Amino acid sequence: MSWTDERIATLSKMWEGGQTASQIAEALGGVSRNAVIGKAHRLGLQSRPSPVKANETESKPAKTAAEPK
Repeated sequence: MSWTDERIATLSKMWEGGQTASQIAEALGGVSRNAVIGKAHRLGLQSRPSPVKANETESKPAKTAAEPK
């Protein structure tokens, strides 16, 4: 797979449109999520915050080990 001008334009448009790297990789075909992220970085495209959100609820207490029988 090579990064043609058309593929770069598609990546840039989708990246600026807020698509995830996985969605872009799937649309382009033959390229991984990490390849999309790397190319976006090399092109100087604007970084975005991670779409993964921290758990907003309090964490549950750790389970205690059951007593041996």
